[in-house]
Parts: sequence; C-alpha cells; structure tokens
Amino acid sequence: MFDLNNLGIKAKAAAAALAETPENVINNALKLCANALIEKAEEIKAANAQDIKNAEEKGLSAAFIDRLTLTDKVINSMAEGLKQIAALKSPVGETVYEYENKEQGIKIVKKKVPFGVVGIIFESRPNVAADGFGLSLKTKNAVILRGGSDAINSNTAIVKVLRGAIKQAGIDENAVSLIEDLSHETAKAFMRLNKYVDLLIPRGGAGLIKAALENATVPIIETGTGNCHVYVDEFASPEMAAEVIFNAKTQRYSVCNACESLVIHEKIAEKVLPMIYDRLSEKQVEMRCDEKSLRILSGKNNVLPATEEDFYTEYGDAIISVKVVDSIDSAISHINEHSTRHSEAIITENKENAEKFLNSIDSACVYHNASTRFSDGFVFGLGAEIGISTQKLHARGPMGLDALTTTKYIVKGNGAVRK
Repeated sequence: MFDLNNLGIKAKAAAAALAETPENVINNALKLCANALIEKAEEIKAANAQDIKNAEEKGLSAAFIDRLTLTDKVINSMAEGLKQIAALKSPVGETVYEYENKEQGIKIVKKKVPFGVVGIIFESRPNVAADGFGLSLKTKNAVILRGGSDAINSNTAIVKVLRGAIKQAGIDENAVSLIEDLSHETAKAFMRLNKYVDLLIPRGGAGLIKAALENATVPIIETGTGNCHVYVDEFASPEMAAEVIFNAKTQRYSVCNACESLVIHEKIAEKVLPMIYDRLSEKQVEMRCDEKSLRILSGKNNVLPATEEDFYTEYGDAIISVKVVDSIDSAISHINEHSTRHSEAIITENKENAEKFLNSIDSACVYHNASTRFSDGFVFGLGAEIGISTQKLHARGPMGLDALTTTKYIVKGNGAVRK
C-alpha cells in the first residue's frame, strides 16, 4: 500500500525548510523550473501522448481530451506562468495589522505566513500541477499533488522535472510531490491527512468537489464547477449581447468560466434570440430552451426543449440552456437559484439595472457588458491561479498568492505580564 504518511512527513519537513528560505532562492528555483519544462517538453509531450491514447481508447469526450492535451503552447504557458510568479512580490511576511498596547507593555504585529503543506486534488488538466506548485513554492508552502488517473503519465513527467529543478536550486525536492497511487482509498486518506496537510484544494468537476466536501477533514477551499450565466437585459445592445455570448460560450468549452446558461428578458427575446442563435450556430452549439425560447426558435436546428436539470448543468461542451424571464428580478432569482456561484454577467445599457445585478448576484465574479471568460488569475493580475473559489470563507474568486497564506500574530514585550 502507498505510504501516504511518509509522503506527509517529508512534505512537512520541506515546508519547515521553505519557511527559512530567502525569496531570491525561491525565485531562482521557479525560473529553473520554467526553463526545465521547456527543455524537457518532448519528454512531457511523450508522456502526455500516452495519456491521450488511453483516453481515446476509453472513448472519452473531445472536451475531456482538450483539457488533457499538452501542446508546446500549453507547456510554454506553464513555464511563463512560473516566470510571472517569480516576478511577483510574495505576500509572506507582509504586515497587515499593528498595535501597541502601552498599558500592558506589548507590541502586536499580524503578518501573512505560509499554510505549511498544501494538498491539491485535480482531474484531467496536467497544467494544474505546474500552476499549483508555482504558487505554493512562492508562498513557501510545500505541495502534495494528486491528479486523476487519466493524466498520470503527464503528471508524473511534470513533477519529475519540477523536483529535479528545485533540487538543483538547493531546495528540498519534497517541496513538491505526487501521489501515484490512484485508488479511491488513498484519495480519501489524503483528504483526512490532518497531521501533515494544512489546506486542501480540489480542482475539478462536481463529483470531485462533492467527494472532497463529504470526506475531507483537512480544511478545504471549494473551487467551483462553473454553471455561469449571461443575462441579456431588456436594455441590452443586441449586437453586444450576441458577441459576448458567442465568446463566453464558444472560445473554449471545457473551462469553468465558460457560459453555460443564457437568461434573456422577454421584451428583447424576439429580436435578440435569433441573432444569438445565428452566432452560436457557427459553432453548432445546441440550445436547450424553455417554452418561450423554444417557441421563438421553433423549427431551427440544434434547438431542443430543456429539462429542469439543464438549468443546473455545467456542460463543458457545445451546449447552452436558455431561459426567458419577465424582469431583472426574475433573472436574478433564477441565476441565484441555479448558479454554482462562479461567474455571471449582465448585458445592459441601463446603469441602474447593471448595479442591481452586480449587487444582488451571489457569485464570486460578476460582470457588466463583459464575457465571463475573464475570470482568470492571469487576467486579474494575480499570476497563475490555483483555482477559482466559489465559497466565501478565506478566499473567493480567482486565487493567487494571497489565498495560499494565512496570518500569525507576533507579540513582543520586555518581561510583560498580564495586568
């Protein structure tokens, strides 16, 4: 059986050493890792090709294989992400609060500190291994990775490169490790490894998130499935609405910030829905419609009646649900009921309606006249992200370096005793 405790012991020791490691050494390690990924790209792609072959033999979807595939462009992006992280200022050691209690003779400082050991469970995106590692190392956290079985060869190759590069930089290679045992029993044990793991971040679909929430005893940040909505208000620009929805839905189907649900006001639906249909038809997007939208698009190809389940679904594919509403209040109510609290957008030229929507939608990222595809750590200036949190405690939205720190109170006195 896989020795998970031993892995935890080594990661904990590496984290303790990282806490004392100068930032310039960490930055150098990140740069070496970036260069190593590019130098070893052919080895990584060869391992990835085996995963892709296995996925194709299993008959997995094109969207799944898209998430799995590592091209030169993706590997270069992983490397660039590490370089960008190296260039960022680390929040570790930053003072967030100071207070001098003169009566008691003590000075109090609250500073940002690493969590210690971060666990990341993810599914088919092997680039998560590099992103999660980079952000963890920059914040002086050791990281234990557990990827999905379909990407095991890719993840193994990437982590091997990263371990070699940080060792070359003088950092304990156990600052990054991979759980190679892919059994459900080991995954559950990892979620309960409180003695060694300080924070658990699951990245994947609804099934993985649900399993982590039900099984984890390690503190967890819930990163979201993305049933993202775009609401077309009665005061929307029709051309803008069609273009934003086309981008939000079709630029990339498999990502969590893609639009999965279209909500549209009945006063503009007759005019704008056919325009949206025409744009989405360029990519053969299937539209699953409620009664009103089904009537408007009657007789058109790739238009089907929606079930109630459709309005809760993250498709990750060329499918979108459509709901016609009679007011902005109905739109807000529908979205808050059916969303996964990820990213939602309103298309409108009415400022009051825009502000109402932005203030009332209970999601991590809300947009006015912009695509939901912008929910991303790079776009938000955070560098590579470790995920997009859809919960409210500790971190919410795209999670960069700050999300991988906690705080510590440092209290100094001169023989001070409580009066």
